[in-house]
Amino acid sequence: MADEIVLLSTWPSMFGNRVRVALAEKGLKYEYKEEDLWNKSPLLLMMNPVHKKIPVLIHNGKPISESMIIVEYIDEVWNHKSPLLPTDPYQRAQARFWADYVDKKLYDIGKKIIWSTKGEQETGKKELIECLKLLEGELGDNPYFGGENFGFVDVSLVTFSCWFHTYESYGNFSIDTECPKLVAWTKRCLEKESVSSSLADPHKIHDFASGVRKRLGIE
Repeated sequence: MADEIVLLSTWPSMFGNRVRVALAEKGLKYEYKEEDLWNKSPLLLMMNPVHKKIPVLIHNGKPISESMIIVEYIDEVWNHKSPLLPTDPYQRAQARFWADYVDKKLYDIGKKIIWSTKGEQETGKKELIECLKLLEGELGDNPYFGGENFGFVDVSLVTFSCWFHTYESYGNFSIDTECPKLVAWTKRCLEKESVSSSLADPHKIHDFASGVRKRLGIE
């Protein structure tokens, strides 16, 4: 019997798009249900009653929440191809550490740039550059954060790349100038079909952010 896989998400979400990348890496077919976060569906509220957030992966009727927990679940259940976490326990711990760093830092810093006033935007810009430089240092001269192979940390970070244009626009800076190796890594990742087919268009993200800013009364 074939697995029934459903993903509840919304198209601009860097968190939901992580799951899309992981599913694409594994070559899995699934049903995608777009959520309206201003008017959440009964299915989302039923499947994630604690946080009431996307993404939610529903596998044979059972829900899994939180993007990197979902990615790890996908990697464990469908371990026949494209492993995302390394087999070595120390390397696995390091991959989880850096994915956790991305989770705890990048989204909140990005919010300061996009959803805040000028003073907070400037603070956010400095924090974002510092954060990306640290990640660039961890990448080093490797093709991917997992070394020669695209992996767990790459999945956690690459979905933020389609928001880079919006960060740059509102923060008035250039990520390419500040972090050229990281931008080269982004382009390398986008050469993979699993990534390019799962990420939103950066200009559509900018339009989306502008619309939300107007709705929130920021502009």
